[in-house]
Amino acid sequence: MSKIKIFALGGLNEDGKNMYVVDVDRDIFIFDAGLKYADDKMLGVDYIIPNYDYVKKNKKNIKGIFITHGHYDNMGALTEILKDIPDIPIYGTSFTMEIIKNELLTDNLNVKNLKVIKPHRKIKFGKNSVFPISLTHMVPGNVGYVLNTPDGAIFYTGNFVFDSTMLGAYKTDIGKLAYVGKQGVLCLLSESLYADKKGFTSPHHRTAGAIREILNQTDGRILYNIYQAQLYRIQELFNEIKNTDRNVVIMGKNLESVILKAIDMHYIDFDKKRILTINHVRDDKIVVIISDEREKPFSNLKRIVRGYDKFITITSQDTLIFASPIEDGMERTATKLLDGLAKVGANVVELSKRKYLSHHASSEDLMLMIDLMQPKYYMPVIGEYRHQVANANVAKEVGMDDDHILLKLNGEVACFENGELTLDNIKEPVDDILIDGLAAGDVGELVLKDRELLSDSGIVIITATIDKETKEILAGPEVLTRGFIFVRDNINLIKDAETIATQVIHDHTKSNYVDFSKVKLGIRDKVGKYFYEQTECKPMILIVIGEV
Repeated sequence: MSKIKIFALGGLNEDGKNMYVVDVDRDIFIFDAGLKYADDKMLGVDYIIPNYDYVKKNKKNIKGIFITHGHYDNMGALTEILKDIPDIPIYGTSFTMEIIKNELLTDNLNVKNLKVIKPHRKIKFGKNSVFPISLTHMVPGNVGYVLNTPDGAIFYTGNFVFDSTMLGAYKTDIGKLAYVGKQGVLCLLSESLYADKKGFTSPHHRTAGAIREILNQTDGRILYNIYQAQLYRIQELFNEIKNTDRNVVIMGKNLESVILKAIDMHYIDFDKKRILTINHVRDDKIVVIISDEREKPFSNLKRIVRGYDKFITITSQDTLIFASPIEDGMERTATKLLDGLAKVGANVVELSKRKYLSHHASSEDLMLMIDLMQPKYYMPVIGEYRHQVANANVAKEVGMDDDHILLKLNGEVACFENGELTLDNIKEPVDDILIDGLAAGDVGELVLKDRELLSDSGIVIITATIDKETKEILAGPEVLTRGFIFVRDNINLIKDAETIATQVIHDHTKSNYVDFSKVKLGIRDKVGKYFYEQTECKPMILIVIGEV
């Protein structure tokens, strides 16, 4: 019998940043290590990953990080983790591992502990074992993970749908799911993003008909914008292109590398000769595939629309397809993009997220998974809290008891002893790491508040130079502003601020000593109050006092 702890470092009450921990008698298994994109309010932040101090602290007990598939919300945090812990084992299927290697290559990381697994091959870890099962998603080689323990199986689904038409590397092995269910499942961790949608996701995730219509009715160049490496949707596009005289250009080295590798591995069926170089990006009969690489959604497209891309310029003859639904929090950015495209006169086709769904489990998919697994306990994961609640309601519909449905937030631990849930209110510390460009860990709430302040009210810099011997003011105080007021129209305001700063310096200066700390605090306080009285704005105030 075992003591088991299950909790999330990320992924609960949020879309993305998935990272789930299962501790079985101090043997620790981690499932996924993803990022989530920063919304428009997080100025300058590209994406967010879970704080992985827990991983660093317990690395000796960690058996591995098991990645379900190669999308950033499931594996985007790996590069940052591997910078700190390069020897931690990473498990994934062959195509997932190719995507991970691409990411590591981009960051110049040489990691040797990458372990390629095959679906339905058990990986033993003493008395426990991990069994990957093929599940259907929009990327080949997607798996869910069964962690077999002495007290029963713990199954983490990752992202999935049920669709009998998706074959080969996309096919769900329902027989294996049913077999695991019959052996006894202690806890099922199942995704929640589409739990509030009725019915099955299939066939609403198929876009081939819409793509075919656009290709047949469009004469000029087509730009196809998509999130990440959504290989199934790219295959749908390629299937329709085969019936036309169009060729393809792929924008982005990572995406191009992933697509070419998928063709070589026979996960995508397309003639590589029809994928042309960037030199053909201006051709009329061309389809340009645009995606983003570990940046905010639409970052590459935004650069193109603004005219900053050196290869491509959008014209009124172009048709742009938004092939992925606009995510929550990105509406403002998308609206600005649409405005920019309207000014150019380009034709825009946005595939409705109501009509065309992504490859996530809707209510009937979730019910079928629960029916196959017959879990003793059920834990909704992957999604905002409203999605988790909707997922819990789905479980109730198929007969699960309230006290066996575990609604948790990040860090809240579900504890089991001898196969029974205990009422321990244990919490593990969790936090976010904000990634800004190449910088990790140095962007926090204070930095974001400063950026917000700068964007709202601008900055004021007050400088002065003091004689080191006599302690007299040699130059200044001088007030410089950016983004606060138009100086030419506010000369008196600036002079008054300089007078206040001068008085503060005199108040804290003696014949042999200047209290610089009190000078800076005094100037910031009194000048700040004066500016607010006159303008009702609170600019950021920086003080630079030097001695010569």
